[in-house]
Amino acid sequence: MLGIIGAMDEEVAKLKECMDEVEIKTKASMDFYKGIISGKEVVVVRSGIGKVNAGICTQILCDEYNVEAVINTGIAGSLNAKIDIGDIVLSTDALQHDVDATGFGYELGVIPRMETSVFEADSELRTIAKKCCEKVNPEISVFEGRVVSGDQFISDKNVKDRIIKNFDGFCTEMEGAAIAQAAYLNKVPFLVIRAISDKADDSATQDYPTFEKNAIKHSVNLVKEIIKEWKK
Repeated sequence: MLGIIGAMDEEVAKLKECMDEVEIKTKASMDFYKGIISGKEVVVVRSGIGKVNAGICTQILCDEYNVEAVINTGIAGSLNAKIDIGDIVLSTDALQHDVDATGFGYELGVIPRMETSVFEADSELRTIAKKCCEKVNPEISVFEGRVVSGDQFISDKNVKDRIIKNFDGFCTEMEGAAIAQAAYLNKVPFLVIRAISDKADDSATQDYPTFEKNAIKHSVNLVKEIIKEWKK
């Protein structure tokens, strides 16, 4: 069974429209929709925004549904000049840019007492996703790179530049690395998919509403195709 986490109602609603044999269960104030898409068993859920919501949601997918893999869709701000608004980033790995235990001698972003703070995405899922994205979203570019997460909407160029300098990420958002950490701890493969909605700088608040709809459309197109190709 494939677990699919969206951050927004709009993404989840479009995936729910494609589902058959739907069963709904509510846990931790989240509605989990179990059903069939393209002949595959899936669970679709909106986690809500932020790392805590995302981590809890992933743990429920592991505990209640015993998912074989987790895909997280959503939108993000670009951290790479080559990545334009509307493009898609597939995570090679993910980390949290707002973890700061430097006072105890750790490097920025390092989670104390964890074996790793950089969580690698599943290469097979990423390969499938890249092929699918090129097929269903030919009008945009698809990139593979690091996703960095924190409980902040990044709309300040100075903050953006600091994140780029410290973490060399391709995009920044608010859930992916928490999902990645929870998946890692449960030994479940994952992939974070991000459609770029803004440049994570002073233009972000203007860019975001305009491009949100297109970003969601591209993400949903991609996820539907991944489901078709997964374990074909």
